[in-house]
Amino acid sequence: MAVTESLPLPAMENGESKGGKYTQDGSVDLRGNPVLRSKRGGWTACSFIVVYELFERMAYYGIASNLVIYLTDKLHQGTVEASNNVTNWSGAVFIMPLLGAYAADAYLGRYWTFVAGSAIYFLGMCLLTLAVTIPSLKPPPCNDGVCPPASALQLGVYFGGLYIIAFGNGGTKPNISTIGADQFDEFDPREKMQKMSFFNWWMFTIFVGILFSSTVLVYLQDNVSWSVGYGIPTLGLLISISIFLAGTPLYRHKVPQGSPFTRMGKVVAAAVWKWRMPVPADAKELHELELEEYTRKRKFRMDSTNTMRFLNKAAVKNGGDGSPAKWSLCTVTQVEETKQIVKLVPLLATMFVPCTLIAQTNTLFVKQGKTMNRHIGPRFQIPPASLGAFVTLSMLVAVVVYDRLFVKAIRKYTKNPRGITLLKRMGIGLLLQVVAMAMASLMESRRLSYVRRHGLDKTGREVPLPLTIFELLPQYVLMGVADALLVVGKIEFFYDQAPESMKSLGTAMSLTAYGVGNVLSSFLLSLVSRVTQERGDAWVTNNLNASHLDYYYGFLTVLGAVNTLVFVVLSSRYSYKVESTETIDIAMAVQGETAKIQLQPKHEGLS
Repeated sequence: MAVTESLPLPAMENGESKGGKYTQDGSVDLRGNPVLRSKRGGWTACSFIVVYELFERMAYYGIASNLVIYLTDKLHQGTVEASNNVTNWSGAVFIMPLLGAYAADAYLGRYWTFVAGSAIYFLGMCLLTLAVTIPSLKPPPCNDGVCPPASALQLGVYFGGLYIIAFGNGGTKPNISTIGADQFDEFDPREKMQKMSFFNWWMFTIFVGILFSSTVLVYLQDNVSWSVGYGIPTLGLLISISIFLAGTPLYRHKVPQGSPFTRMGKVVAAAVWKWRMPVPADAKELHELELEEYTRKRKFRMDSTNTMRFLNKAAVKNGGDGSPAKWSLCTVTQVEETKQIVKLVPLLATMFVPCTLIAQTNTLFVKQGKTMNRHIGPRFQIPPASLGAFVTLSMLVAVVVYDRLFVKAIRKYTKNPRGITLLKRMGIGLLLQVVAMAMASLMESRRLSYVRRHGLDKTGREVPLPLTIFELLPQYVLMGVADALLVVGKIEFFYDQAPESMKSLGTAMSLTAYGVGNVLSSFLLSLVSRVTQERGDAWVTNNLNASHLDYYYGFLTVLGAVNTLVFVVLSSRYSYKVESTETIDIAMAVQGETAKIQLQPKHEGLS
C-alpha cells in the first residue's frame, strides 16, 4: 500500500529556516516547541530509556518468574489454579496497555501517561512487598502435609498488589518502547538505520534484566527470604523511574493526535452511512485537507488506495444528503489509517497461540523442573524458576548473532536493510517454537516413563526424581532462540506498520497478543484438565508424576503447528506499508538550498 506522508515545516525565525537543525518528523519538547536534532533524541536520550527498561524488567520478572512457586508453596494453591492465576494476571498485564495507548494518543501524550503509570506500578510493588513480609498477610506453613488455605484478606492484599501492577503497566508498557523509537527521526537516513537496531538492543536490555531476575532474585526468594526477593526489585523500579525522569530534558516527544479508536469508529460509521454512494474513479474527488493544514499541525497525510475500497466511501463528499457532517465525512488520511490497522488484525490473531506457548515457561515448565534433581554438588540446589535463565541467555546470544552477523551477511543478497522481512523473521520464530514444544513433550514422556517404571505415580504425592533438571535445557534454549526472532520481530512489525499517528496503538497491539495468549492458556489448561479428569485420566493434576503433561504439551505442539500454517498463508498475502518512492521535498532552507530525502519502498510479504 503506497503511503505519502507530509512532513512538518521547520520553525522560522527572522525569515530564515532552521530546517537543517531541526527534526523533520514533527518532534517537539514538552512545551510543544520544535526540537534541535543535536540537543535531543538519538542514542543519548535512548540511554536513559534503555537503562530504565533494564531495571523495570528486573522488577517485573522478579515477581513473574517465581510467581507460580509462591502461589503453590506459600499460598497453598493447586497446580492448575496457580498456573491459571499466573496466566490470568499476565493476561491483565498485557491487555491493560490498550487503555494506556488510548490515554496516550487521545489525551495525555506518551510521556505523561508513562509517568502516571509508573507511579501506580510502584504502588503495586510496595503493596506486594508488604504482603510477603508481614506475617499476618501470609497463611501458616504446611504441617505434616496439611496446608491451611490463605484467607480472603491475605489473597486480597497479594492479588490486589499484582493487579495494581497490571494497571500501572498499562500506562508504561505501550509507551516506553514507543518513546524510545520516537528518539529517532524516520526521515533522516542515518537515524532511520539506528532505529532498526534500536529494537534489537532494546530487547537485549530486557533480556539482561530478565536474566538477573531468573537467577539472583529467584535464588534469594527460594533460599533467603521472599521479603528480600521482592524488596530488591521494588527498589530497582524506584531507581528506574528516577533514571527515566533524569533524562527528560533530552527527550523528543510526539503531539497527541486524538483517539485512534474514535477515528476508526468514525470511518466505519461514515462508510456504512453512505454505503449506497459510489466511490469516484478519481481519488482527488475524495475529501482531504490541504497539505499545508497537515504541515501546520505536524501531522501526516496519506494517499488513497484501492484496498478495502468500501471504506473509501467514508471520504466521499456528502453532496447534500442531509447526514450529520461530524460522523459522515472523513479525510482520505483517516480512511487509510483505519485500513492499516484493519490489515494488522488477522496477523495479530496468529500471535495469540505463540504467546500461549511462551506462557508455559513461567508455569508448567517451572512445575516440571521442580519434580527433578536440582542439585549441583552436595549443597547447592537450583531454584526451578532459574532454568528460565537459559531462555534469556539463548535470547541474548540469538539477538546479537542475528543483528551483528546474520543481518550483515544476508542483506548483501536480499538488499533489505533488515536482512529479511519482519514477517519472515517471525515465521522462523514460530517454527522454532513448535519444535521447542515438541521437544518438551518428548522430554516429559521420558520423565513419566521413569516414574511409571519405578511405581512413583502410585505414591499419592509428588516424589522428586533423580533425573537432572538440565535435561529440560533443550526446550528452554529453543524457546529462547524462537523468542529472539518472534518477540523482537513482532514488536517492531506492529510498531512499524501502524500509522504514524497510532504508534502507541501499534505497540499495544503487539502486547495485547501476550494478554490474549495468557488468557487463552488459562482457558485451555482449565478445559483440558476438566475434560480429561471427567474421562478418568487427567492430563494435569497437582501431582505431575500422576499426570499426562506430555499429552498436553503434544496438544500445544499441534495447535502451534496449525497456527504457523495460518500465519504463513496470511503473511504471504500481506502488503507492507510502503513509503512513497517519490522524492519528499522538505520545506527547509539550509544555506539557500532545499534538502531532499529519497525514501525507498520496503519489501512485501514473505517473498
